[in-house]
Amino acid sequence: MKELRTEDYPEHIVDSSGDILSFTKGFSLEAFKADLRTQKAVVMSLIEIGEAATKISASDPDFVAQNDGLPWSQMRGMRNRIAHGFVWQTVTSAIPALNQQAETLLNNLREGPEPGPSSN
Repeated sequence: MKELRTEDYPEHIVDSSGDILSFTKGFSLEAFKADLRTQKAVVMSLIEIGEAATKISASDPDFVAQNDGLPWSQMRGMRNRIAHGFVWQTVTSAIPALNQQAETLLNNLREGPEPGPSSN
């Protein structure tokens, strides 16, 4: 299995947040509540975002400090949001901005020079 580097995790965040936007496109809160499959898919994607943020924060705190425009602590707290029923609020208020911010970061990583020491 390939060892992941710090630069790999923003891609996971972009993919997972993009999945959430795709899964919930056109949904109202009522439709979301009625669709267990979509709820579970969204929850899994939120967990993936939280995992990626947790791994980046643990392995490369300098990277997190240098990219403080993303809500790292909120992403790490996704598990608590899920456990306390804030999923739809997260989907509608935080995920669109997160997707855009993480995509910008990922594009910068792909286009810019190699960042400093940040391998896992």
